[in-house]
Amino acid sequence: MFNAKEEVNKIVNFIREYFNSNNLGGVVLGISGGKDSGVVAALFTKALGPLNVLGVTMPCHSNEEDKDLAQIVANKYKFELINVDLTSTFDTFKQEIEKLGSFNDEQLKNSDINLKPRLRMSTNYYLAALYSAIKGKTYIVAGTSNKNELYVGYFTKGGDSVHDISILADLTVEEVIAIGEELEVPKEVLYRVPSDGLSNLSDEEKLGVRYSEISKYMDNPENVSEEVREKIEKLHRANLHKFYIPTYKKYNK
Repeated sequence: MFNAKEEVNKIVNFIREYFNSNNLGGVVLGISGGKDSGVVAALFTKALGPLNVLGVTMPCHSNEEDKDLAQIVANKYKFELINVDLTSTFDTFKQEIEKLGSFNDEQLKNSDINLKPRLRMSTNYYLAALYSAIKGKTYIVAGTSNKNELYVGYFTKGGDSVHDISILADLTVEEVIAIGEELEVPKEVLYRVPSDGLSNLSDEEKLGVRYSEISKYMDNPENVSEEVREKIEKLHRANLHKFYIPTYKKYNK
């Protein structure tokens, strides 16, 4: 049985050992107002102390509620939260793309959705370098994806797939919530319906399967119906390219 208290201690020790062995000083992470970033923020604050955690909100034609919930998390765990509004950056980029030709909304949809997390990750790395310089210690960027999202490839290449340390990647959604309960992550954040904040759809609506079904499948594919199993396997196969970069190697005789 999953023991959230024990797992919290293990994750905190994992963070501390990695930071100590690599002479690291702080962490930067995007705070979306959702459970994953809330739990990651709570864990890093516990491991490193709030003075070594920098949270970032990065609105980009986003729901204003995201910032409000992010502030609740920052207030709870006492770490610095800054805001970098990427709306005008996104709009400027789009203006340049419009010079290339006329494209309809359906053609642009996927590119637009994925541009936003890519801009956000660039922002996180910019701030990590900036804070490393002004604080005199190395800051790295934390990932926030959980095991369910990763299994079905629900992330953006060059966006939220890019980070320096990952602490939820081997935890299911249910385990993340259990850890959040242990760390007293604010309920309005921990139980918020998961959404990318980009497409006006919940995660489960976009995926076509529930996170609970993905958890059951990963435990044993026979735990779900054939229809659900086929959907999950199709998503997994379709997104395998996100995990591997094919690299040509010359053959030396």
